[in-house]
Amino acid sequence: VQLQASGGGLVQPGGPLRLSCSASGNIVDFNTMTWYRQVPGKQRVLVAGINRGGRSNYGDSVTGRFTISRDNAKNTVYLQMNSLKPEDTAVYYCNAGPFPRYTDATWGPYWGQGTLVTVSS
Repeated sequence: VQLQASGGGLVQPGGPLRLSCSASGNIVDFNTMTWYRQVPGKQRVLVAGINRGGRSNYGDSVTGRFTISRDNAKNTVYLQMNSLKPEDTAVYYCNAGPFPRYTDATWGPYWGQGTLVTVSS
C-alpha cells in the first residue's frame, strides 16, 4: 500500500491550496483517510478525516476553513484549505486505516511521505 501526497507549496495568508493523496489500492478498502500535520519539534495533529461512509471530522483549528473529500473512483482524497494562516504552515501527511474515525492520538497503519505547506507573505 502506497500513499502519495501532493499539492503543497508556498501560499500567501488568506489564500487557498488543495492537497491530494493518491493511493495505490482501493481506498474503500481502507475505510478512513485522514490528513495530519506536523511542525518540527511538535506532535503530529489531526487535520481532517473522512470514512467510506462520507462522515468527516476536523481539528478545531481548521473547522470552517478546510474541507476533506474523497473520490473513490480515483482512489484519491483531497484537502481543500481556504483562508490559510501562517500557523497552518506544516508538513501535511495522509493516512489510511480501517477504523471509522481517528484522533490526534490514533491513526491508521498506512502513511504517505508528507507534503510541505508554507503560508507566508
